[in-house]
Amino acid sequence: MENFLLWGFYFLTFYAFLPGLVSRTFGFRVFKRGRAEREIALTFDDGPDPVYTPLLLDLLKRYDAKATFFVVGIHAEKHPELLKRMHDEGHVIGIHNYVHKTNWLMRPRTVKKQINRTCEIIRQATGTQSVYYRPPWGIVNLFDFSNLGHLQIILWSALFGDWRKRVGADRLLNRMMKKLRPGEVLLLHDCGATFGADKDAPANMLAALEPFLAAGQSKGYRFVHIADMIALTDQTKKKAKKPAAMGWLKRITVACWMGWERAFHVLFRVKEVAEDCLFFYRVVPYHGKTLTLSDGSKIAAKDPVVELHMDNKKLLKLMSEARSMMQLAVMLLREAKKSMPLLARKLAADEAVQPAKGLYGVSMINRGVEQFGFDVLPIPKGFFDTSTRLYLKLLLRVLNPSGKERLHDQRSKLTPSIMAMSMDHFWQQAGSELRNDTRAARRNPSKTYGDSLHGGDDLPPVAYDNSNAAREFTP
Repeated sequence: MENFLLWGFYFLTFYAFLPGLVSRTFGFRVFKRGRAEREIALTFDDGPDPVYTPLLLDLLKRYDAKATFFVVGIHAEKHPELLKRMHDEGHVIGIHNYVHKTNWLMRPRTVKKQINRTCEIIRQATGTQSVYYRPPWGIVNLFDFSNLGHLQIILWSALFGDWRKRVGADRLLNRMMKKLRPGEVLLLHDCGATFGADKDAPANMLAALEPFLAAGQSKGYRFVHIADMIALTDQTKKKAKKPAAMGWLKRITVACWMGWERAFHVLFRVKEVAEDCLFFYRVVPYHGKTLTLSDGSKIAAKDPVVELHMDNKKLLKLMSEARSMMQLAVMLLREAKKSMPLLARKLAADEAVQPAKGLYGVSMINRGVEQFGFDVLPIPKGFFDTSTRLYLKLLLRVLNPSGKERLHDQRSKLTPSIMAMSMDHFWQQAGSELRNDTRAARRNPSKTYGDSLHGGDDLPPVAYDNSNAAREFTP
């Protein structure tokens, strides 16, 4: 008997208590409070009621207020005309099970049947599919998070005990006035025909709601349904994610770093590709362990390579516009798509590139570059790996307007790697015409090729294959 009770306790804990606690406390997989400047969401449970729901709709119409009605299927089935009126007057209809019974006492399959049946009642009355669900008493079980398909679970930020008649209209209004503020999701009831509720309690709710709506209007607040509140919340979150403007110390640091980079380009003969290109480059001997590439070629120590450098001024601009490291990676790939033909033209015209065995670079933002023909290879452990990590993290921290916070959030994805491609593979990607032009440049070094953005009249069009580059970056 003791074991039976113990297993029963475990079952209830993981099936019911913990999911309910997590959803209510942390808002996991549920929406319970919005972020808005002057909007309040009104929600009504347990209806429709043939007496009180029409009066409520009249009241909402007088104040141009919108609301969300979480209907009980057994009530909605009897009054489809009220569902149609809700829909026609711009309100949102959600699901509150077919019968007002807690999900803790039903199997997952039964919960799903209750929801589907109520959803079909709503569809037949309004011609629309409901996408919002509020479980009775806000109680979810373990399977609700994964078993509800397209439905968004909606809870609340404030409730007032309005299902009890003894609360009275005055006390109910006092409670509601304490929550008269933007972003609140208020729970009220337009029907008293469910277990534990008083039949005439909605009369007090209506008496309190009218002065509440009037007070809200006088403060410039709007009463909206849950779809509008979710949309406003999403917009507010997007705005909040925009990086703040750089302070004076940050601007000085960035200016110094850019100055150092210009000096580096001069001292180490780093060449510009084109004005709007993401890359700089130089031809240097490769230092490191032999790289074996996917086309079978190898780059060994002291082999000449085209070492690619990213334009950090452009990177700074992209970082100031991106809201996440993933979005930054997408933007960088799009810039790379535009820059690869420019790089091909420039390298075709540069005699110093002739002996190079491949293209080579190191970056922390390297996911997705395979579509351009690069192999992504790990950096061998050692001093170079450690120093590269430190340098690149410092670089991104300096250039990132959000400072170290974004790097901290994405640190597991920021792993520096080698990006390499053999020159043969690069010219195959660039096209045979450009490779022939390279040979022409070798025969006639006095002739200038590719000095302009479009390559000039002397240079044939680049046939660089970017067919795969249009695909979205996937982290």
